[in-house]
Amino acid sequence: MSKLKVVSEKSLANNSRIVGLLAQLEKINTESAESDTARYVTSKILHLAQSQEKTRREMTAKGSTGMEVLLTTLENTKDLQTTLNILNILVELVSAGGGRRASFLVGKGGSQILLQLLVNASKESPPHEELMVQIHSILAKIGPKDKKFGVKARINGALNITLNLVKQNLQNHRLVLPCLQLLRVYSANSVNSVSLGKNGVVELMFKIIGPFSKKNSSLMKVALDTLAALLKSKTNARRAVDRGYVQVLLTIYIDWHRHDNRHRNMLIRKGILQSLKSVTNIKLGRKAFIDANGMKVLYNTSQLPVVPVTGPVAQLYNLPPEVDDVVDESDDNDDIDLEAETENENEDDPDENFKNDDIETDINKLKPQQEPGRTIEELKMYEHLFPELVDDFQGYDLISREPKPFVFEGKVRGPIVVPTAGEEASGSSGSSRRGAAVQENVSPRGEEGDRKPASMDVAKEDTKDSGRTLQPPLGDESRTVSSTHGLNNDIVKALDRITLQNMPSPAAPGVKKDYNLPLTVLTCTKVCPHVATCGNVLFEGRTVQFGKLCCAGVETEDDEDTESNSSVEQASVELPDGPTLHDSDLYIEIVKNTKSVPEYSEVAYPDYFGHIPPPFKEPILERPYGVQRTKIAQDIERLIHQSDIIDRVVYDLDNPNYTVPEEGDILKFNSKFESGNLRKVIQIRKNEYDLILNSDINSNHYHQWFYFEVSGMRPGVAYRFNIINCEKSNSQFNYGMQPLMYSVQEALNARPWWIRMGTDICYYKNHFSRSSVAAGGQKGKSYYTITFTVNFPHKDDVCYFAYHYPYTYSTLQMHLQKLEAAHNPQQIYFRKDVLCETLSGNSCPLVTITAMPESNYYEHICQFRNRPYIFLSARVHPGETNASWVMKGTLEYLMSNNPTAQSLRESYIFKIVPMLNPDGVINGNHRCSLSGEDLNRQWQSPNPDLHPTIYHAKGLLQYLAAVKRLPLVYCDYHGHSRKKNVFMYGCSIKETVWHTNENASSCDVVEDMGYRTLPKILSHIAPAFCMSSCSFVVEKSKESTARVVVWREIGVQRSYTMESTLCGCDQGKYKGLQIGTRELEEMGAKFCVGLLRLKRLTSPLEYNLPSSLLDFENDLIESSCKVTSPTTYVLDEDEPRFLEEVDYSAESNDELDIELTENVGDYEPSAHEEALSDSELSRTHLP
Repeated sequence: MSKLKVVSEKSLANNSRIVGLLAQLEKINTESAESDTARYVTSKILHLAQSQEKTRREMTAKGSTGMEVLLTTLENTKDLQTTLNILNILVELVSAGGGRRASFLVGKGGSQILLQLLVNASKESPPHEELMVQIHSILAKIGPKDKKFGVKARINGALNITLNLVKQNLQNHRLVLPCLQLLRVYSANSVNSVSLGKNGVVELMFKIIGPFSKKNSSLMKVALDTLAALLKSKTNARRAVDRGYVQVLLTIYIDWHRHDNRHRNMLIRKGILQSLKSVTNIKLGRKAFIDANGMKVLYNTSQLPVVPVTGPVAQLYNLPPEVDDVVDESDDNDDIDLEAETENENEDDPDENFKNDDIETDINKLKPQQEPGRTIEELKMYEHLFPELVDDFQGYDLISREPKPFVFEGKVRGPIVVPTAGEEASGSSGSSRRGAAVQENVSPRGEEGDRKPASMDVAKEDTKDSGRTLQPPLGDESRTVSSTHGLNNDIVKALDRITLQNMPSPAAPGVKKDYNLPLTVLTCTKVCPHVATCGNVLFEGRTVQFGKLCCAGVETEDDEDTESNSSVEQASVELPDGPTLHDSDLYIEIVKNTKSVPEYSEVAYPDYFGHIPPPFKEPILERPYGVQRTKIAQDIERLIHQSDIIDRVVYDLDNPNYTVPEEGDILKFNSKFESGNLRKVIQIRKNEYDLILNSDINSNHYHQWFYFEVSGMRPGVAYRFNIINCEKSNSQFNYGMQPLMYSVQEALNARPWWIRMGTDICYYKNHFSRSSVAAGGQKGKSYYTITFTVNFPHKDDVCYFAYHYPYTYSTLQMHLQKLEAAHNPQQIYFRKDVLCETLSGNSCPLVTITAMPESNYYEHICQFRNRPYIFLSARVHPGETNASWVMKGTLEYLMSNNPTAQSLRESYIFKIVPMLNPDGVINGNHRCSLSGEDLNRQWQSPNPDLHPTIYHAKGLLQYLAAVKRLPLVYCDYHGHSRKKNVFMYGCSIKETVWHTNENASSCDVVEDMGYRTLPKILSHIAPAFCMSSCSFVVEKSKESTARVVVWREIGVQRSYTMESTLCGCDQGKYKGLQIGTRELEEMGAKFCVGLLRLKRLTSPLEYNLPSSLLDFENDLIESSCKVTSPTTYVLDEDEPRFLEEVDYSAESNDELDIELTENVGDYEPSAHEEALSDSELSRTHLP
């Protein structure tokens, strides 16, 4: 205790000492005392500042007047030693305190006072060296913290003072060094840079830098950094080119590279490269660089055949690859791509607060203010979409309460048929290939040059007629096959361009199938291994007829039963009965009514066959070190060895008359099908192709979504694909994500699934520049490349690649029709309405799901009508296909016979718009609708003509608000391309205010914390969900998104965006795995379970919970909402620059489970709740 007292007294003594000295100095200023006294006091303060961090901290603390006293003394004193003492004190303060203390000094007017002192000191002849060194040192440190420093320096005339000092003291390195540092700060202002250039600063820098030398390396480094900053000015860059300095820089670089064997001067070499980079930002500089053989010089010097085991280079090469800063796309903010360099602040400084200019700071704007927007008379147009509010169910059969099994009623769907025919001596087959007659002869060895199947033609609707017109085949194709050599190719070709007139019709079984296939048809009498393992989940609930493909069709391993059969037969694989939402024939019929801008006439095989999740897990790909370096080096080789580049266009969507080369070793490409996106393909090397994506329609950017077909491949060959016009500055492709591939051969082998494929994957900035128009008016923006390498398993296969699991508009319509046909109308209330028509004339479906009333008695009808609404939407951004898979999981769960699902239906009425942007999905857009606008930025003022789906979806919500039936929850399903896991964005006033550096707890805003309940629930029941990635901050850039508008204008407190990763998970059950459709659909189902648990918390009396738990939700959330660190929002990176360990959370404290000892209600656990233990079921986990 005595020790503590002594320490306290000592601390008090020190504090009182510095305070006393500052007070004494202030008194000297007011009384104009003798300079000796001021000299003595400032020397004592200097001693304390040099020896004690506490003194430095106290002098720069908020409320301290120490800095003002020092600056006032500095401004008024005429004594040189006093001036030097104060300058040394300031050096100590800004050197040890990092950026915050420098900013503190700037805030007190230090920049202007020091610049004036510099001007006054320069008037002496000669100027005092020590004084100049100290002034320049401090100005170099605080200049970057003053946004107007460049202007102040120019107005005060400080530029030429510093420049002349360097010119006159080139041999005085002690003085030149801080002068160069300050010149570098001056040069950050472009006007200053040009002014300095006119006065010969560029030529001066080349007098300082030179060939390799062990002396004055620090001066060399600073001079190069200054030169690089100066050359960012185009005027200075042209000056450097005109004087031949590009060749000089290359010569100096080679010399340093040759002599710096131990890599001790890497920063100097980097400075030379930065200067070259600045020069080559102009066209004249690039030409001079090429003429000086710069590409070859840098390429040769960048090759490191052996990485040193130890030393700085080894340390550098052992770091994970560094990537550019990225913009977080919370609510998918693709409109802004900020790439600003940020100053490194002192991370240990407790006074440094997190700032973001995008956060809304106006409390009045933050407070939800319900705005009707439209009159009740206008909103009556939506009455017909809410029949559940007025229906008395008198005409319904509500007697039976027995749950019916979830089976498909009515017509059993037709099978997928691969038509086959007996072998004929002069074998001929009729087929239609893209509407063109094809005459080909096939050698007896089966090495035909015929085109591969790419996708199935769909006869499109004649716009002048109400019916469909089917065009007959335009030509016959003759082939002769004398052996089964090349069998695989023949089978795939049997599927080539299946047209609607050739599709088997279940209603007309007598129609002759006009197919002839040069393939021996076999009788299948054995069980195929691949069917035995995978067939139980392939196209469930129907018979799949594959034309003997199970044994002889696709790379069969056993050819014992190879007897030919001349009759037309089709092998069938009987699969277990069970519900399925895929119907290939129905899909074709729906596609015929789907309207697209290019008028697609083909169907991609994956969409026709369907997709089932593979029976294996797909781990996040471990990226081998050096892959990006290797890929960039190969790109550079294109420019150095141009004669090795083929540079041949092999696919061009812009040129309809373009003919595909018929050479056998060239891959064939196609994207002319629903949701397809590939614009152009250029063959670079024999097995390397550059791919260019389409921008969104009526837009000149948004290049990310891709979906295309490849064929004509050879197994055992590594094909490299480069998608070269991507726009985002970072991607999960750098963190283990792989593209998706679908193989038709595999689908015929009873493995119809998309799989993650590709090696040597990376995402990096390339040398292609974006036009200022495409870059939103910004100049100098570059495109980015996704590169991946694929080894195809089958010869002449047809494969499809996609950014993520495709989910087309036609697939949605098919799924909705199957759900409607399968549901039990006595148990489930299901309606499928048309919300509106899109710009293309496609219908936007609106789904209503709830439980039928128990009877048509008044009490039951009232209970039915009074159920709270849940409003869900998805797929406003077409490229976020994962949102549709999550929605599929939600829809299937809501329509299932699970007891929990029935309880959920009895608790809520679900209004669902499963696809807000049908046109964008159909036409392969990534983000926009046909108007070329991001629909999720139109919710504030949607135009009924340009944004009909948003206008009417908002109208539905406004109608519910007008009739006092505000939804309990609104959730918009999205996908996130640069973060892992599944998470939510919500809206909170308090958490937003906290991020504005105000004390949220002290503000007079009273807020219900219930917005955190649903995310908390999901974090405990959904394995893929991550609470720490959630954010409840409202940003200015998001004020027109669905989440914020529904919260602010409609008044829905629980208004969310639910983001699902495109990559995978880094926590929980799926840690280290890439996400698949099974996990996405599970997330959709878990969301439903979470809503039921939300009901239990928000309506506890309904479940007979103790009254003490009435305020459970608020108490629970308040207890864990001690916000101590920033949540993620617009400017956060999804991945750190090096290690991936970063805290995105608004809650750095450990979250404690709160256990309820009371019974929380009569609740039957389901299989979907992962078989929780009794102890887990007896409590509610909502920390």
